[in-house]
Amino acid sequence: MKKASKKFFKEYLNNNSPTGFETPGQKMWLEYLKPYIDEYEVDVYGTTVGIINPGKDYKVVIEAHADEIAWFVNYIDDNGYIYVIRNGGSDHQIAPSMRVKLHTKKGKVDGIFGWPAIHVRDRAKEPQPSLKNLTIDVGASSKDEVEEMGIHVGTVVTFDADAMELNDKYLVGRALDNRAGGFMIAEVARLLHEKKKELPYTLYVVNAVQEEIGLRGAEMISRSIKPNVAIVTDVCHDTHSPMYNKKEQGDTKCGGGPCVTTGPAVQNNLLNMVIDVAEKKKIPFQRMAASRFTGTDTDAFAYSDIGVASALISLPLKYMHTTVEMVDLSDVEACIKLMYEFLVQLDAGHDFRYFR
Repeated sequence: MKKASKKFFKEYLNNNSPTGFETPGQKMWLEYLKPYIDEYEVDVYGTTVGIINPGKDYKVVIEAHADEIAWFVNYIDDNGYIYVIRNGGSDHQIAPSMRVKLHTKKGKVDGIFGWPAIHVRDRAKEPQPSLKNLTIDVGASSKDEVEEMGIHVGTVVTFDADAMELNDKYLVGRALDNRAGGFMIAEVARLLHEKKKELPYTLYVVNAVQEEIGLRGAEMISRSIKPNVAIVTDVCHDTHSPMYNKKEQGDTKCGGGPCVTTGPAVQNNLLNMVIDVAEKKKIPFQRMAASRFTGTDTDAFAYSDIGVASALISLPLKYMHTTVEMVDLSDVEACIKLMYEFLVQLDAGHDFRYFR
């Protein structure tokens, strides 16, 4: 991976883009993308789209989601302790002792999720963290003092944890779900530009908002673009990590390459083409199965309007929805290569229908 690319990746990870408040991350992503695209658009909720070779009838999307899980301030008590509700799938069990940032109009305020000391807890009946007992401490002693800091009900809160590398092999950080996807689709655009590849169709590089609360950004932008093809990238679980059950959750692991999904939302002929490209270019890949839905933006694109031929390429990840999400950099490179090679081989007007 190029040094400049990795530098951007880490800076992008360290930025905050909670669901509904993705603008700072979107601005950073767009500035990185601009040299490699012809045009860009931003919709009313913040989904950001880089456009390559505009104006063609045949439209192709590569997509990731930009938002990260977070919290909302829900109540401030008279002693200055702050209670929260989820914004997306935030994990209450990992919250105690975590550092946080509260995003106010005055700027970011530091805080912590407190928790009683082990000495005073009843070990026979250990209290479990929940939204009823989790509190954020910002060093204030009253509600008025908290509000003077610019904090109010509805203030968004994110975990505070910078990216790091482990063993020169893994990248660790919060929001790799799915900041990694945003990075990968931007790198695909970079490669197309630097290798001077002229596509016979218009390519939309889409970083969508609000996936964590129901695929909302993808739902909106899919109706706007009306693409012929959508390649969605997200993360999936490394089920070789402790406490996973492969019989229930599949057999996928970091270092094994991109994961391609079979399921009703995935168009089979498109999936087969993706697999053919991987095999032809000797890109390692893994297989996944999804029953009713994939749980990713693939579902929003697939069932948009009259239907869009959609496929899902996932990046294996450890410890999803924690502050120590972890990916193998070789998988990141392989996902980028697979999307790039697919786009280069795709013809304008390709009809993925089963029969006519």
